[in-house]
Amino acid sequence: MPTYDYTCKGCGHRWEQFQSITAKPSRKCPDCGKLKAKREIGPGAGVIFKGSGFYQTDYRSSAYKKAAEADKKSQLKSDKPAKSDSKSDSKSSSSGSTTSTD
Repeated sequence: MPTYDYTCKGCGHRWEQFQSITAKPSRKCPDCGKLKAKREIGPGAGVIFKGSGFYQTDYRSSAYKKAAEADKKSQLKSDKPAKSDSKSDSKSSSSGSTTSTD
């Protein structure tokens, strides 16, 4: 529901009122009680996003965040080729060729 700005033409009182879009404009001033209130054209409500942004994971539980962090770490480890594996592969291929000639 939006907030509307009102001004009383009788006493000059200004206020904001939170009401439905389909509701009729208020006519009674809460300050003087006269039926001279008029709805003004207000600036409207703006949406302001501050910070780095809003993502689905910002509202996850701490258990989910811990599991996601562990998964990220394990993925980084699996992406790096192990140096010992590549050396053992080259040794086995060279040793395998010498045994086949005997």
